[in-house]
Amino acid sequence: MRPVLFFDVNESLLDLKVLEPHFETHFGDKIVVSEWFEQVIQTAMLSVILGWSRNFAEVGRAALGMVVDRHELSLTEDALVDIVGGMKKLPPHDDVVPGLTILKSAGFRMAALTNSPVVVAEEQLKFAGLMDFFETVISVEAVKTLKPDAKVYLYATQKMNVEPSNSYLIAAHAWDVAGAMAIGCKGALIKRSGIATNPIAPAPTIIANSFTLVAERICAAHELKPG
Repeated sequence: MRPVLFFDVNESLLDLKVLEPHFETHFGDKIVVSEWFEQVIQTAMLSVILGWSRNFAEVGRAALGMVVDRHELSLTEDALVDIVGGMKKLPPHDDVVPGLTILKSAGFRMAALTNSPVVVAEEQLKFAGLMDFFETVISVEAVKTLKPDAKVYLYATQKMNVEPSNSYLIAAHAWDVAGAMAIGCKGALIKRSGIATNPIAPAPTIIANSFTLVAERICAAHELKPG
């Protein structure tokens, strides 16, 4: 039986680098996108650990405020609106459409699993031309927590009516893969430039340097051929 595939969205499917001009416009060379997104992840994880009920939009805004404060700059409403709006217009990484095409043609059921609200994620995926690849978009909204809380992955597998052991979480974030594997899912890490595995976490089931290679290796692992 084919496993069900869950996909992280931001940075795993969609390329955050296009936000760099937005950051340059408002902050010059003081702040880069990666610094902000790392703070987003740190803030999200703190919310999970401490049990704070915060949505991802709140986390993103708070993280941006923290980074701006760290650099002793000012966060204007224009900058906030521009950057948040830019998040809804991200293109896919170059390897994503080929990889999703391989998996779709091999007959896998696929769902996006995101910290973002459903309406935001759907807007992102439609803009990127990816929406038709997915059976559904699953958001953390329903469980009022954020990844990598185990509740998120359990909810996703229940919603798709699949055992964790017969599913994959595919992401460019080692922490996301580890979170899913902690409840028994398989994990596939897209090890793009700048991405590292976590040496104290269980090794991902599949590691590859591109989304396309991940797709090919998932097919090979289950003796499936596209088409």
